[in-house]
Amino acid sequence: MTGRAAKKSGSTKPNSAKSSSSEPEAAFQPFEAATARGLQRRLVNWYVRHGRDLPWREPDALADPYRIWLSEIMLQQTTVATVEPRYHRFLARWPTIKKLAAAPLDDVLHEWQGLGYYARARNLHACANVVSEAHGGVFPDTEDALRALPGIGAYTAAAIAAFAFGAPTTIVDGNVERVMARLFAIEQPLPGAKKILAAAAATLSPKKRTGDYGQAIMDLGAEICRPKNPDCPSCPWSIRCRAYAAGDPARYPVRSKAKPRPIRFGIAFLVSDGNGKWLLQKRPEKGLLGGMIEFLSTPWADQKITMRTAKSHALLGGRWRLMPGSVGHTFTHFHLEMRVATGTVDVTKGMHVPLPEATNTFWAEASEFGDYAFATLTWKIAVFAGIESAS
Repeated sequence: MTGRAAKKSGSTKPNSAKSSSSEPEAAFQPFEAATARGLQRRLVNWYVRHGRDLPWREPDALADPYRIWLSEIMLQQTTVATVEPRYHRFLARWPTIKKLAAAPLDDVLHEWQGLGYYARARNLHACANVVSEAHGGVFPDTEDALRALPGIGAYTAAAIAAFAFGAPTTIVDGNVERVMARLFAIEQPLPGAKKILAAAAATLSPKKRTGDYGQAIMDLGAEICRPKNPDCPSCPWSIRCRAYAAGDPARYPVRSKAKPRPIRFGIAFLVSDGNGKWLLQKRPEKGLLGGMIEFLSTPWADQKITMRTAKSHALLGGRWRLMPGSVGHTFTHFHLEMRVATGTVDVTKGMHVPLPEATNTFWAEASEFGDYAFATLTWKIAVFAGIESAS
């Protein structure tokens, strides 16, 4: 169970770190069993006194896997401060997983605006449908069964199993990796050290009070063992932290030199009908920004695109003005530079030029943009072009 209520006492035993090779075990020196149990107790006791008050830890949400699942999906690569108000809005709109499953995907994508990584929203909706249809609206309670659901990976499955069902799991995310790298002074660099760090975390994962321990180690990484300026004097584990003892905890985790992000290029077409409407299209459901609404654009290419080759993607003929400058947007694996071309299509008053079939295109006024699932990139393009009501 999660939260700081209904804590249960009891002894704990660390899980053994098992691996298909000896490398993870040889890469760090585990603590003796008695020391590991002491670290577990110190961490949970610290959590009882100092754990964060978060809405998904409220007493009425302790055993509700729907709320825990929703919060964990939202928190992926997103800050708690951003998630909290959005979490409340989601619950107010879709208080149960069956109601979420019954919602149109477009509504879910629209509600997800600002949380980024829209594949999570599509997987959220897909998972809700699977749980509702295949599991009667009840989440399975084992890691393996949870991992079989759309959008649920190793970390999320372990978190739900521990927080909602009290299952003995090893929860590992970026916060936990950082804590383990410092606690054990692991020199192997990320990302190659992930298996080693998970093995280290497994040596400390308890069999009981797993939800409290899991929430505690997450709070430790977020509040104390921060990426920069860790607050080591306040840390319940500093007494055994090898990086702290060495006097340089901030150098951990060691990281391999990052490769520069590749740059991709495209041209967006802002098509106006001259009467206040703009041409929009819905992206394919699969792929980056799947199902989101955008302006017409070229595919994104590794080389800069000329207007000569780009015009065919405007769908409608017109005279185009390529605006100076570009819109930059960084995704996880690449940076995108979008030029913006504006143009007006001549239409008879009250009538629109017929649009090509099977293009998922439609006309909308700028004042209606907020009704659609715009990605951040689309908003940036609208603001760059100075379209009214684009903020």
